[in-house]
Amino acid sequence: MRFLILFIGLVTFAAQAVTLDELQQRFSQQPVLRADFSQQRSVSGMEQKLNSAGNLVISRNDGLWWQQQKPFALSLLLTNSRMVQTMAGQAPQVVTAQNNPQMFQFNSLLTALFHADHRALEQNFKLDFSDRGQGNWTLVLTPKSSPLNRLFRQIGLKGQTFLENIDIQDMQGDSTQIRFFNQRTEPKTLTDAEKQHFSS
Repeated sequence: MRFLILFIGLVTFAAQAVTLDELQQRFSQQPVLRADFSQQRSVSGMEQKLNSAGNLVISRNDGLWWQQQKPFALSLLLTNSRMVQTMAGQAPQVVTAQNNPQMFQFNSLLTALFHADHRALEQNFKLDFSDRGQGNWTLVLTPKSSPLNRLFRQIGLKGQTFLENIDIQDMQGDSTQIRFFNQRTEPKTLTDAEKQHFSS
């Protein structure tokens, strides 16, 4: 489930104080965002933290392509109609609304996060948005309905021009910290290679 919230890296806005409505509007003006990420996961009972890294592409019209490169290759593709997870040497795992309705309902949540759609998010989360000054902001999501309130204790987002950090606290006492960096908004359309991933 930790991948389900990784697609918020697209949210952008200017340095002045903003509301969630303005945040959503500004995001809609960025058709494609590319970024690198690093992820650190702390698991109860394990002394060593789990680290991973890779890159992502978020297209407003096509979906999310999350590509983990370290410590092993893993690709996650999300569109309006399917979720495809691929690991090296294994057949792709495909989830649709028909073959797994409960899992696929998270796709609607991802779409809301992808568009910074706070009206949709408010159906599942209590939202606490704060302008921290000098262009910095935070958004804390506290689940208020099942099944999210059985999975996540809280999701914290921090950023400035772009979303820069996600802090996930789950109900098992584990935590995940994700850092986004090297964000790029050019070119504004998918490259031919990126289009192949979304159409495959």
